[in-house]
Order: sequence, then structure tokens, then C-alpha cells
Amino acid sequence: MIEKILAAVICHFATLLTGVRARWLGSLPDGRVRVYYANHRSHGDFALIWATLPKRIRERTRPVAGADYWLKGRLRTYLINRVLRGVLVDRQAGHTDQADKPTGDPIAAMSAALAAGESLILFPEGTRNLGDGLLPFKSGLFHLARTNPAVELIPVWIENLGRAMPKGSLIPLPLLCTLTFGPALTLQTSEDKAAFLARARQALLDLAPPAD
Repeated sequence: MIEKILAAVICHFATLLTGVRARWLGSLPDGRVRVYYANHRSHGDFALIWATLPKRIRERTRPVAGADYWLKGRLRTYLINRVLRGVLVDRQAGHTDQADKPTGDPIAAMSAALAAGESLILFPEGTRNLGDGLLPFKSGLFHLARTNPAVELIPVWIENLGRAMPKGSLIPLPLLCTLTFGPALTLQTSEDKAAFLARARQALLDLAPPAD
């Protein structure tokens, strides 16, 4: 019970401090199993996506998080395991071999959550991007889509959170944050890794606001 209360507090806190609003373009909130993938600007990214989802969907949606960061200290460990129910992946184990296939278990861990009827939030850049635009996507999104071809992928562009919560900041600055959810996509028959990642990356960039 206490974990559910803390989860609600995190959502309320994120909404209150950022004034976040969600825009759904080409898709709608839906209880079906999905992978929400987004640009990565701060450690608050997944909490903001989480907060904008309807409660019935949020309760079945889990963030994918790096074990190397979240298992440092009791508080982080408690939050990610008990409150946020994250799917922890070993980012070192997730490197690829010469055939560009995962040599660890990150894809298996994420696929198990999807098979259990839970959606995921992940960041295919693989690390925080402190600049504008997008870093190249890691191959994990492709391997996940290939392993789970029926699961919809929903691009989510996060606007302003990098400025509202810059690196090293504990409390967000009072800036309005907007999340734009785009149309769903899936891996196409015979689509190779490079083509899929380029298409998925462009689908996310298409949601970004025009440059000033």
C-alpha cells in the first residue's frame, strides 16, 4: 500500500512542478501492451511519462532502467524495485558481439515483462543527451521489436525537461513540459536493423517542435 501511495506522490510532484501536459497525435491512451520510447534528457524522464498516463495504464507500465545507476544505495534500490517497479538491465551485459546480437539478458528481461501484459518505457539513445536533437539509437529497440513483433511502439517526444531539470539539479525549474505521443509503429516484414532504427528515430524527431 505504501508503495502505491509513494507512486501517486511522485506523479503528483512531477505534474505540479513541471506543469506537464500530454499531446496524443495519431494514437490514444490504450490498455494494450506497448513500448513507449522517448528522447532522454534527465533522470526524471520516465517519471514524467509515467505521470501523464492514465492510472489504469500507468499501473501496468514499467520503466526500463540501468542497474548500474539505480542499485546504488538503499533509497534508489527501494524506489526502482518497489515503487516504480522498474525492469532493471545490466547495460554492460547488453553490449553486442560481432554479429550485433545482445550478449546479455536485457532483451529477455524486457520481453518477459511484455509477455506478462505490462508495457515499458525505454530510451533508445542509451544515455542522457545533454544537447539538442537525438543521439544515434542503440540496437536494443530493434532486437526488442524483432522478439515481440506484435507489440506497438509509441514514440514520445519530451520537450523542456532538460531545461526544467538540468544535470545535477534536485528540484525542477518552473518550466512547462510537453510530452507528444506519436503514431504507433511496428517492425515491418524483412526490415533490417538499420532501416528500422532510422524509421523509429525519424518518427520521434517528427514530434519535436520546430527549431527557433
